[in-house]
Amino acid sequence: MTALVKNIIGAKPDPAAAEVRFLTVDEESAGQRLDNFLFRHLKGVPKTHVYRIIRSGEVRINKGRVQAETRVAVGDVLRLPPVRVAARAEEGAQPAAPAREFPLLLEDDALLAIDKPAGVAVHGGSGVSFGVIEQLRRARPAARFLELVHRLDRETSGILLVAKKRSALTALQDQFRERETGKTYLALVEGAWPANRKVLDSPLAKYLLPPAAGSTEPGERRVRVVAKDHPDAMHAVTLVRVLARFPLPGDAAAAAEQSLLAVTIKTGRTHQIRVHLASAGHPIAGDDKYGDFERNRALQKLGLKRMFLHAWRLQFNHPASGERVALQASLPPELQALLPAAAIEALDSPNP
Repeated sequence: MTALVKNIIGAKPDPAAAEVRFLTVDEESAGQRLDNFLFRHLKGVPKTHVYRIIRSGEVRINKGRVQAETRVAVGDVLRLPPVRVAARAEEGAQPAAPAREFPLLLEDDALLAIDKPAGVAVHGGSGVSFGVIEQLRRARPAARFLELVHRLDRETSGILLVAKKRSALTALQDQFRERETGKTYLALVEGAWPANRKVLDSPLAKYLLPPAAGSTEPGERRVRVVAKDHPDAMHAVTLVRVLARFPLPGDAAAAAEQSLLAVTIKTGRTHQIRVHLASAGHPIAGDDKYGDFERNRALQKLGLKRMFLHAWRLQFNHPASGERVALQASLPPELQALLPAAAIEALDSPNP
């Protein structure tokens, strides 16, 4: 049987037939994250596969290794390994994203700000078929441009910005990069946070857990505090303010006091708040990656089914008018239900 006939009846194509490709970044694509850039140029290839070739070092920019969040610039030359759309058959077909709108905090011609619920990824990839952005695009087929301005962890709820124009995207991302935005989160942590501990500035570094037994996939990504001279150290600054301290109703565990914190980040590192708070001895309640797993099980019985981290307030300069915009997303009901009345009142005060 000839190779042509084999291909016609559905046999896998010869991988050797695919070739390395080189792409040069143009002005329209400048400033995009690498993963988003590749999604648009490798349509039909599962996002899990795109992330895999990035992690393995097969994707290079100007001959150097890169990460998914690397920003591409005009003139950058990307090396792409041999990749076939037929890889979808090997990975398993991924379901199309269902159309979904999300609660709006603001929308105009330049951007929209949504109140993202917990449990929804912001984009597909790494085991997630689709996220907020794919569902929004499906719900708004006439929209010519919809791109995430920044990220939130899957289990984090709260304010998420989406740009509706390329100019808005680059202007807003520049503000995030230059730390011109104000980002404050609400976090419930274990124990009594010291009122005088207001600044956390330990450097952070990413690493991978060992792969699961029998798996060819890399282990999950994690972040840890490292020394300043660590080769992968990233500068990170987190500001902490105590809003309330209280025991959870019905919590019979010893040392059961909790602290509700307003956490402002000056840098936007992956898992920054989660790692900084956990490294200080006060992990976020319900955090399944950096928290106390036994404690989390006890908290589930009290009604906490998710990580208690919420993107509460965001300030930025509007990309069109230049006016300062201040947004606030109310704490979701399932988190409010865990707080005593005094803690909820603290959130409603003029300057909590």
